[in-house]
Amino acid sequence: RFISKIEEVLNDWKLIGISSGKPLEKGVYTTGAWEEKSDEISFADFKFSITHHYLVQEPSDKDGKEELVEDALPLPMQDLLCMNNDFPPRAHCLVRWYGLREFVVIAPAANNDAVLSESKCNLLLSSVSIALGNTGCQVPLFVQIHHKWRRMYVGECQGPGFRTDFEMVHLRKVPNQYTHLSGLLDIFKSKIGCPLTPLPPVSMAIRLTYVLQDWQQYFWPQQPPDIDALVGGEVGGLEFGKLPLGACEDPISELHLATTWPHLTEGIIVENDVYSDLDPVQAPQWSVRVRKADNPQCLLGDFLTEFFKLCRRKESTDEILGRSAFEEEGKEVADITHALSKLTEPAPVPIHKLSVTNMVHSAKKKIRKHRGVDESPLNNEVLNTILLFLFPDAADKLGDGLESRTNTSAGNNPPPENEDYNLFSQFKSAPSDSLTYKLALCLCMINFYHGGVKGVAHLWQEFVLEMRYRWENNYLIPGLANGPPDLRCCLLHQKLQMLNCCIERKKARDEGKRGSMPDRSPGGTSGDAGKGADHSGDNPDKEKEVGKSWESWSDSEEEYFECLSDTEDLKGNGQENGKKGGAKEGNKEPVNLKPEGRLHPHGKLTLLHPGEPLYIPITQEPAPMTEDLLEEQSEVLAKLGTSAEGAHLRARMQSACLLSDMESFKAANPGCCLEDFVRWYSPRDYIEEEVVDEKGNIVIKGELSARMKIPSNMWVEAWETAKPVPARRQKRLFDDTREAEKVLHYLAVQKPADLARHLLPCIIHAAVLKVKEEEALEDISSVKKIIKQIISHSSKVLRFPSPEDKKLEEIIAQIMSVEAIIARARSLKAKFGVEKCENEEEKEDLQRFVNCLLEQPEVSVVGAGRGPAGSIIHKLFMNAQRVSAVPPLDEDLRRSGPAEERRPNTGGVADFPPPTGREVILRTTVPRPAPYSKPLPQRMYSVLTKEDFRLAGAFSADTTFF
Repeated sequence: RFISKIEEVLNDWKLIGISSGKPLEKGVYTTGAWEEKSDEISFADFKFSITHHYLVQEPSDKDGKEELVEDALPLPMQDLLCMNNDFPPRAHCLVRWYGLREFVVIAPAANNDAVLSESKCNLLLSSVSIALGNTGCQVPLFVQIHHKWRRMYVGECQGPGFRTDFEMVHLRKVPNQYTHLSGLLDIFKSKIGCPLTPLPPVSMAIRLTYVLQDWQQYFWPQQPPDIDALVGGEVGGLEFGKLPLGACEDPISELHLATTWPHLTEGIIVENDVYSDLDPVQAPQWSVRVRKADNPQCLLGDFLTEFFKLCRRKESTDEILGRSAFEEEGKEVADITHALSKLTEPAPVPIHKLSVTNMVHSAKKKIRKHRGVDESPLNNEVLNTILLFLFPDAADKLGDGLESRTNTSAGNNPPPENEDYNLFSQFKSAPSDSLTYKLALCLCMINFYHGGVKGVAHLWQEFVLEMRYRWENNYLIPGLANGPPDLRCCLLHQKLQMLNCCIERKKARDEGKRGSMPDRSPGGTSGDAGKGADHSGDNPDKEKEVGKSWESWSDSEEEYFECLSDTEDLKGNGQENGKKGGAKEGNKEPVNLKPEGRLHPHGKLTLLHPGEPLYIPITQEPAPMTEDLLEEQSEVLAKLGTSAEGAHLRARMQSACLLSDMESFKAANPGCCLEDFVRWYSPRDYIEEEVVDEKGNIVIKGELSARMKIPSNMWVEAWETAKPVPARRQKRLFDDTREAEKVLHYLAVQKPADLARHLLPCIIHAAVLKVKEEEALEDISSVKKIIKQIISHSSKVLRFPSPEDKKLEEIIAQIMSVEAIIARARSLKAKFGVEKCENEEEKEDLQRFVNCLLEQPEVSVVGAGRGPAGSIIHKLFMNAQRVSAVPPLDEDLRRSGPAEERRPNTGGVADFPPPTGREVILRTTVPRPAPYSKPLPQRMYSVLTKEDFRLAGAFSADTTFF
């Protein structure tokens, strides 16, 4: 049954009959694709797996002609003699030992099963032999015997009238007479037992492998980051706001040099137990492979994985910092009342208070109450450095010096047009010069170096306190783009932008109210706001220009609404030009005309009834929204349902902005009607026609569109309820106090894990930028491809609100693999001295050689030992040999004797260590078993390493004439 099962499988796989194919090209075993098919068969109740390994080849065109050659050898036998693919760097062991392009292996299916007894082994072999004979299959069939780790195979291949036996010897200790060529030749000849007296010459291929493990004299180029220097802000280890990159240990552990003599004939070279002709420097072929350290520890990877671990923490900030709500209750209440008095207090806070230390003190006192003074997770120095980095405007210096500082801090970021800069919209992170991005980097660094999750909680607490301080004292938050929240960024960034909008509105209001106060100038223009810090208190000239308090109030209103003409242009018909002067709303009080055009007559329109010019009013801006608020709102609107009442309610909710604009319009244009408003606000809803009147003149007559005439129309209803109230006296559309408190509460309740989730896209964004920047220096093509993949993968994963951990881990693993490749490239560059090379051509060759080493399993050295790379490798080995040959110092001192005696010890150091591996392939074609048999290929492969000796022989015999 077992035999018929084997035959069935061979039939299924169409391995019956003559195998055809072209002779093999050079190196095809490495470059070509190998495939395998598997099936399961059983001998009684013992399960075997049967696998067909084969090199994928193009079908040959010469099928017809090949069959004419009568007694051609089967392909596997031709492969035994083919010299084009000796020692392939990456292949199945049987391919290396026998040079076969296809073969079938029968092995025990379970990993721990093994065929150990000789009788079982023979039983299997005879079954295989019968199956091959019955089917006429010419593919070699192997049976795996002994334990799997020993890789012991016996097998057979049958052709018309002859067959080849594959046999193997595997020993732990090497018999001394087989460590050299002459001993191996003896075994080979005795095994063939050729009856001819002058034996046909044996051809040999020899490869010696030398391993270089000792790279001591080449320091590993990566400096470990200096953690103490971090605080001083030195550019030594890590700079703030930059992720580190590079391996902490050498990512390349060994260099393997293989020196090969591909075609030698017996007798050319002498190698026995006392003498050897094989000098590696003289070998015609050199090839090198490097052994990469398994998962070298890399800084960027460590930073990312540690930060990612934060996402899984459960504790809240208060639990981590060991604060209990009860102990602090009294203090908290006092704080709140204090906050309220701050809001209502007319006097502005003197500026000198705004220093990092002051901001930090209140928080420190609270923390110290529950811990020893020195226990706080971040020490003062680190904390102050970080806060100064995040809030450059909080330095005690004010005025011009300050602004120049704020600008320089953003100097090292890519310009906004740059595609790298715009990655944030793909990753939903934050722009690389924003506060959120810097915060993410600082938290990442603190998590790694300064107290882990406790440090993160501490910095976050300080950050939230700083946000509240800024809100209460009208200081804008630096490092955020002006305007409403940018929905392309992460939610945390949107929340901070929202807080900034609130501060801006509150500031404009407060400054309007205290325009006549001597302490501050009123001109808090939004132009200033963009500069991050708005301390204009040192400009006393402004105050002298301010007249009555009322004027300054209206003036600051205009400042505050300055950017509205743009939004109006969008709402209106786009024809208004924002630079025309105008008059005050309602009260016709003349106003200083300013070219900013905050309020102006509409160029072309006049009111329908009084016929006066139509003025564009100051209106309130619609409330800015973050994405979670938008979602909430759409949910509420959706819940109102489709009933008439629901629809009406929905319309009322959505028309708050419209009503406010109508009230402003009425105040700006006394005596106007709904048609006037519609002509300005929604020109398409006012239809004008040319009509001939009674006198025969053509007159333009206008009327509202059909949708405006629907009974109980929303617009008509709103117009009737609207009173003429200027924007500054209306109920606020955007309640900045409430919104700011919401944001501050949202920030305060974030746990470190939530924070890490919010900021992970920023960290991944930063890591990708870092890797890109480093790759640009190295220029490795494979890395470029991987980076593209990372970007497209990340933009898919990070776009959704809560990505799966597994996908995030994949992204981090990809970034780590790129980092490891860059580290390897740097390590190899340093070792091969690419940078130091004077000659341009040589430098390019070396660079190419290093790049190949990274991407290919084995790289042949151009010019062998005499080429530029070869001579460097030779030097590396020589230096390593010298280092190992120098005796330790104390021994040296003990050996007192004249210098001449000592010289031979150090002088006779060989350039290369003894080879770690020796491989020899012996081939010949001789008639076996009788002198008149057909000459057939014989081959023996031998490999010898420190604890392993293997002989793999393929011996063919004629089955017709014997």
